[in-house]
This record gives sequence, structure tokens and C-alpha cells, in this order.
Amino acid sequence: MNKGKRVLLIVSGGIAAYKSLELIRLLKGRGHAVRCILTRAGSRFVTPLSMSSLSEDRVYEDLFSLTDESEMGHIQLSRDADLLLVAPASADILAKMRTGLADDLATTALLATDKPVMVAPAMNVRMWEHPATQENLAVLEQRGVLRVGPDEGDMACGEWGYGRMAEPQAIADAVDRFFQSSRRLAGKRAVVTSGPTVEAIDPVRYIANRSSGRQGHAIAKALADQGAETVLVTGPTALPDPSGVEVIHVGSAVEMLAACEQALPADIVVCAAAVSDWRVSEQPDQKIKKNGTVPSLLLVENPDILATLSKPGNDRAKLVIGFAAETTDVIANATAKRGKKGCDWILANDVSPGTGTFGGDSNTIHLIDAHGVEDWPTMSKEAVGARLAQKIAETLTREQ
Repeated sequence: MNKGKRVLLIVSGGIAAYKSLELIRLLKGRGHAVRCILTRAGSRFVTPLSMSSLSEDRVYEDLFSLTDESEMGHIQLSRDADLLLVAPASADILAKMRTGLADDLATTALLATDKPVMVAPAMNVRMWEHPATQENLAVLEQRGVLRVGPDEGDMACGEWGYGRMAEPQAIADAVDRFFQSSRRLAGKRAVVTSGPTVEAIDPVRYIANRSSGRQGHAIAKALADQGAETVLVTGPTALPDPSGVEVIHVGSAVEMLAACEQALPADIVVCAAAVSDWRVSEQPDQKIKKNGTVPSLLLVENPDILATLSKPGNDRAKLVIGFAAETTDVIANATAKRGKKGCDWILANDVSPGTGTFGGDSNTIHLIDAHGVEDWPTMSKEAVGARLAQKIAETLTREQ
């Protein structure tokens, strides 16, 4: 039994909403805490009182309720759960999720969450088969949204076909499988680097790059969600520290390498930081003043963190993963980098102007290992983190 897991159940409109009551009972019986959001359409089929009685918690309905916002803001509501479950998931709410529309509490919570989302579609067979619905689902699944059902059978409208919401027992089983699989790295230790490094020129100036750190932070959070004891070594970013992760803040590449070595041994190392290749050889104690001449800076190479952590030895992780941020010949350059560094996997991505990868919300990954290249679709950086953590778990489980 999965004690202590928190499910935010979102009930949208449709006759299948009545099944949500049995779903609440099953989830509670399996030890999960259930909090509910009921849409206006959903309230035509079930009442807040019945849902509240079964969940033993208040039911949230109105995005603009001052009481709700003071007691549980919609941002916090969406992030306090371990899983957001939309059951039933109507064609309307799936379309809104795909486009990022946030016009009520349910869709706002879905857009604001940083947690996994599972949907149980329920609609008329023609709506289910419509290309728009299928395209919406394909996009959502590329982003990492999980799906259970629908089933084939009689519809409330009298038609037969796919579109029936999966039975509550099947949905509860899917939730349990998700929570069981999401802790597959329990007992493992991971070290992740993130963000840029900054290399001082003088006491007020430095060399850096445009890395936001979002991808590295997302990977660290995903590994922690999979149960790994995770250490995040990060250069300066504007991001909050991810929950459930030990965070070490550093500035320079030298400091980052020292922190990583201090965090070893580990089972998993993911070098996602954009480390400055060079640093100034000598830094003056005072600010360099403008005097009509252009100062010359003597640069020296920084330590190669990925190559250092990939070297054979007792402290080498079972799986060392690097990133290759390229602007041309992405696959070829990343493949060569993997061989040169000695790491197990390289995640190649195109960071050339126009891609929006540096500082952006999405990423397009090509995973390169000894077997070849695995192309991933463009997805959010959070979805990349979740997919990478899942692949790491699968790989380490096979090798045990």
C-alpha cells in the first residue's frame, strides 16, 4: 500500500463524473490522501458535499474565491499533490490542457503544476475518434501526461465504441502502478550539475553564459521523485531550490568540480551545467579601471568536470551522463564528445539562436549511447527530466 501519497482529483463534466465517487473511495482505501477540484460542468452530475464526505477534505470549485486563495492558493493547490488525476477528462478539458488555456480553477491548476498528470478520458465515441482529440492527446502524451483508458462499450448517448471512462478499479490500479514505478531509484544516490558557472575577471565582473539552470534543476527533481538521494550542484540561477533535493550553490567551475567530488560516491552523475571552458589566469584584487586602453585577459582552461567524473575508478558512478549543447552538426559533435569524455550517455541539444533552448521552457533531446541515437520529441524541460529519470531507472534495474 502506498501510504502518504497525495492525489489531486479533478472532476470535469460528463455522465462518467458519477464514477469519481467510487474512485475517491478506492483511493482512500489504498492509503492515498485525496483532495478534489470540481468543475462547473462536473457539478451538474455530482455534488461537492458527496465528494467532500468521501474525501474527508473540502472540495475546491471557484478560481476567484478569496477564501480559497487565502487558505490554499491555486498555485499551491496544484503543487501540494504527488499526482494530478483528471477523471473524467472530457474532450473540452483535454483541449484546454493542450493549448494551455486557464479559464477556471481546474485548468489553472493543471497549467501551474510541476507534478505528474494522469488523465482518464471520457466522451462520446465520435468525439474520441475526432482528429482534434487524437492530436490533443498525442501532444499531451509527448509532454509526459499519463493516460488510462478509455474503454469500449455502451455510451450514455446510446452509441457503442471507445470513449467510456475506465472503471474506477482500473484507474486506482494505474495510480498505484505509477507510485510504485516512481520510486524505482530508492536506495540510489545521484549527483546533478546545473546552471552556468561564473568566472571572475575582477571583483565586480565575470565571464558566464545564458544557461538558466532549468533543465538541470528539472532532472534533479525528477531523480528525487524516483526515490534517489539527490545532490544538486548548481551555479548561480534565479530558480528556487527543488524540494527533496540537497542543493550546493557554487560559482566557478573549480568550485563545482570540488563540490561534485565531495558528493561522491554516487550511482548516477548527470552533468547538465553549462560550465565555462576558460577562466582568467590571474584576478586583480581591485576593479579594473577604464584608462583609454583595452585590457588583455589571459585565459586558462577550466577543469573538465564531465571527463573527470567519467574516469574509471572506485568512485566512478555506474551511469555518467553529459550534455552536449551544440549549434552545428549536433549529432556528430555530440557523438565525438561522448567518446572524448568517456561518459556513458550524452544528451545532445541544439542551442543555436532561434531554438529558444537556453533560458526557454522546452528542449529537444537526442540521447546518444553505445547503441546509437535515440531522438526524443520536443517537450518541456520538466518532461525531459521525468523521461530521463525513468530511462535511468529502467537501465539500472536491468543491470541489477
